[in-house]
Amino acid sequence: MERPTPINREREVPEDRFLVSKTDPRGVITYANEVFCEVAGYTEEELVGKPHNIIRHPDMPRIVFKLLWDTIKQGKEFWGYVKNMAKDGSYYWVFAHVTPSWDETGTKIIGYQSDRRRADKRAVRKAEEIYRRLLEAERVGGMQASEQLLKEMLGDMPYEEWVWTL
Repeated sequence: MERPTPINREREVPEDRFLVSKTDPRGVITYANEVFCEVAGYTEEELVGKPHNIIRHPDMPRIVFKLLWDTIKQGKEFWGYVKNMAKDGSYYWVFAHVTPSWDETGTKIIGYQSDRRRADKRAVRKAEEIYRRLLEAERVGGMQASEQLLKEMLGDMPYEEWVWTL
């Protein structure tokens, strides 16, 4: 499936609904709810079996996804603002909560679940500026430069706390 070309048109995420997806441990989609399909513009059949990054918008710095994966692979939950890209190239902002799914013994991660809701507009404006700076650092100095800038922005505050300040 070809990646869409980004267009400058925002899709609205319903205020009272959640976009839900589940993946295997590698991030391949195993479930997509109706709201996710509707907002992203894909059918469930088009999403299931595809990597979750099928909806990754190029405005998102890679360091955010590295942080996400580093966090959830440790068995922790991740919260963050994410700009996604729909099938037609339009974009939509969400506040994402990603958690590991465990086997019946509670000892092995067997996948992940992401519950996303409409992002607060004020937080999006702040995130856009931060992500723009991180992306520029990434373009100039790679992921290492972006990671260094993120550490400088956070100071002593853990990311888990910082995201709530946006």
